[in-house]
Amino acid sequence: MSREDYPQQPPLSGQVALVTGASRGIGKAIALELARQGAAVCVNYRGSETHAYAVVEQIMAHEGRAIALAADVSKADDVQRLFSAASSQLGPVQILINNAGITQDNLLLRMSEDDWDNVLDTNLKSAYLCSKAAARMMVRTRKGSIVNIASVTALSGNPGQANYTAAKGGLIAFSKTLARELGSRNIRVNAVAPGFIETDMTAELSQEVRGQLAEKIALGRLGTPAEIATTVAFLCTPAAQYITGQVISIDGGLSL
Repeated sequence: MSREDYPQQPPLSGQVALVTGASRGIGKAIALELARQGAAVCVNYRGSETHAYAVVEQIMAHEGRAIALAADVSKADDVQRLFSAASSQLGPVQILINNAGITQDNLLLRMSEDDWDNVLDTNLKSAYLCSKAAARMMVRTRKGSIVNIASVTALSGNPGQANYTAAKGGLIAFSKTLARELGSRNIRVNAVAPGFIETDMTAELSQEVRGQLAEKIALGRLGTPAEIATTVAFLCTPAAQYITGQVISIDGGLSL
């Protein structure tokens, strides 16, 4: 293999990525990793403006391109404004990461209709709205990658999370169907299913609970957002150009 055969620039150089819910946690890590691999990144947020702009500043400090745009991605009008602003400032979106998500846990018999609707709208409806907007752009160029952030709980279930697991399970089925619909246009759609990851949500757990969780994981520890981000970014690169419709569990062996 000659020197000329090796890539001379980052694998995502020249591409535009939009990451929903990217102000912190897994979304932030994904935005930073996509930028590290050369993509211009739109950091979407709903309420965490300070954190979102901190992500942008971090990317720009390393000579990357990034913008922060507020939008409630569970609302159609907001999504249209988001994609319009992102494309006008950075260019057409070629990579979409549907990461926005919330939890409102309770046992089914105690779960309110609002708890159900809020989680399904934020975690699943948002992916429908954003994927539809992104696909319109991707179809024109016959190129694109969509990665949906599901959860290992969608594969196993989890008491107290009927709404969350339904939404994440829906994302997996949605990914497979969209992969079939868009494959002929060279648009790839995949999902990743993180296990227990060190985020704001897990930071609230007691040391006892964290220890119990670690005992269930083959690698004996919780994962990090960066460990999710590297796989997500890989799925967007040319190295993954023959991968679509797949669900990759990133859980340290929890689901074994």
